[in-house]
Amino acid sequence: MQAQPGHFYAVGIGPGTPDLLTIRAMRIIESADVILTPQAKGSNRSLALTAIAPYLSGQEVMTIKYPMQRNADSTRDRWNNVAQDVLEQLEQKKSIAMITIGDPLIFATTSYLLHGLADQISKEKIHLVPGISAFQIGASRFHDPLTLQEDRLTLMSATNLEAVDHALDNCETLILYKAAGVINELMGILKRRGLLGSSKLVSCAEQGERELIIDSLEGWKPTQLNYMTTLIVRIGDRRWK
Repeated sequence: MQAQPGHFYAVGIGPGTPDLLTIRAMRIIESADVILTPQAKGSNRSLALTAIAPYLSGQEVMTIKYPMQRNADSTRDRWNNVAQDVLEQLEQKKSIAMITIGDPLIFATTSYLLHGLADQISKEKIHLVPGISAFQIGASRFHDPLTLQEDRLTLMSATNLEAVDHALDNCETLILYKAAGVINELMGILKRRGLLGSSKLVSCAEQGERELIIDSLEGWKPTQLNYMTTLIVRIGDRRWK
């Protein structure tokens, strides 16, 4: 697949290492006219841009600064403005690929831009390229299946602790994104339920010396964690009936 003039591509690039991009992602990036890369305000690096560096050869690169804050209105306004800039370039028959760590539909900034474009251009000109998500690369570190038989897998943000507590009663495996900021509270919930020993943590997977792998939270003392931290809680099994 090659990027087509006037088309937009949301491209998941996996955990941030060049050899875990799909072939399709690589080809879209290599053939696109413009590469959009998100970068949180206050950060001086883009992990996504570093990951695709081997596949860049003259494409225009636009870095989109966005606020890391829990404010739906300001976030939506920022990405609607970006959408207008993208539309102008698409009207000039440029092909545009927005890269995102992980998958473009799982807790990704790309989803905001897709929403802003949805009513402006036809669906035939919007394409999504899936990427390896954090919970997949994280689970691969432990060699344990996430699900068997009729197990239920729940994927959610860790920030609503009441919802986390409820989810533990309604699935066999719970995946928690954004766990870093509430790790102490999460460990309190897991300890109360006797689940520390069956809970695993991955931070900065595939990022060299920054990677942190904890195969059991039992006895582990929380440290300062990167935003890109995932918790995997294996609660039990749900056998075939």
